[in-house]
Amino acid sequence: MNVTLTLLALLTGFVTGALFTFLGIPMPAPPELPGVVGIVGVYLGYKAVEYYDVGVDILSVLGLAG
Repeated sequence: MNVTLTLLALLTGFVTGALFTFLGIPMPAPPELPGVVGIVGVYLGYKAVEYYDVGVDILSVLGLAG
């Protein structure tokens, strides 16, 4: 994990959130903690499936793969 990249992403998100609030623009993310935790859950689920190397190619199952 690249700590510098992570901190830059956090800083960018912070500045963007502050700018949106300053300009009175609705936030393009869940405005409550449960919404943010849901996003973290999606990320953790993605990483878990990736780690265990399981999955299904939906397009192949449907016969639509090229």
